[in-house]
Amino acid sequence: MTKRRVSLPPFAEEGLREFLTEVDERLESDEDTCDVVEDVLVDLHGDREAYERWQDGEDVTPAERVRLQGYDPCNATLESEYYAEKDEDSYEESKYLQWLWRQFDSTPMADNVAFALRFRRMLASHLFADCGEGCRFFKGITFSYGHNITVGDNVVIHDDVHLDDRGKLTIGDRVSIADDAHVYSHDHDVVDQTEVRNYHTIVEDDVRLTYDSMVRAGVQIGENAILATKSVAQSDIPAHHVAAGTPAESIGVKPGWESVADPIEGANEDRREERRLEFDLPAGLTAFDEFQRDRQPPDA
Repeated sequence: MTKRRVSLPPFAEEGLREFLTEVDERLESDEDTCDVVEDVLVDLHGDREAYERWQDGEDVTPAERVRLQGYDPCNATLESEYYAEKDEDSYEESKYLQWLWRQFDSTPMADNVAFALRFRRMLASHLFADCGEGCRFFKGITFSYGHNITVGDNVVIHDDVHLDDRGKLTIGDRVSIADDAHVYSHDHDVVDQTEVRNYHTIVEDDVRLTYDSMVRAGVQIGENAILATKSVAQSDIPAHHVAAGTPAESIGVKPGWESVADPIEGANEDRREERRLEFDLPAGLTAFDEFQRDRQPPDA
């Protein structure tokens, strides 16, 4: 046992339950999600008085106006909004929820662990493709979309983790992802970096991705495996193996699991192409190349 149980005082617990129930029910209802997010953020940031003055047509400073407009996710843009291949219908809803998640993390309540873990877990049930029971999401977690992420039961994701679901990301039961880890599901062509390739990245049950590690798009981390600190998994890691380095290679099997683990010889096979996801760009798309480079190799 590594943790002890901690609870809020009864009065604080009552207020938390009422707040979570209210927001959860509003997000589940037919109410416009953009309106719900704006309303919740105004109150969480304690800005109701200024917001009402602005809504009533009273004078506000330019800085106040920008701040008050910023609570409405329809007035914001996120990096993933520019991705040409995104599903527009799915993204519209997930953008609003992602804005609420990110802006909540800038409030004082985001550091109240008993409050914040339950709030993010509730949001995950609306944002992710699927989210299991007993999950704990800490501060500063970011996503591409959110709606291409599936998370199992009792998963723990720590501070400042990036979960890229530009492709598809599946995280199994009881997975632990440590601070500053990055898990990717998209990659870029070596020559033409504007050519994006999406993959299905899989982190199986009971995996540990340790501090500042990275999983490349399309990689499968096998059940009960460990990716060591600051290591980069560029190919599959077999179940029950410990992998380390850049690129990460299997350096051993977890003690006691030798009889069910594959041998180290031949481990870390690259099967990324098996998980490549094809996509079609929308007809009539007006695209732009932000780099404006001549990418034709002289020897091509």
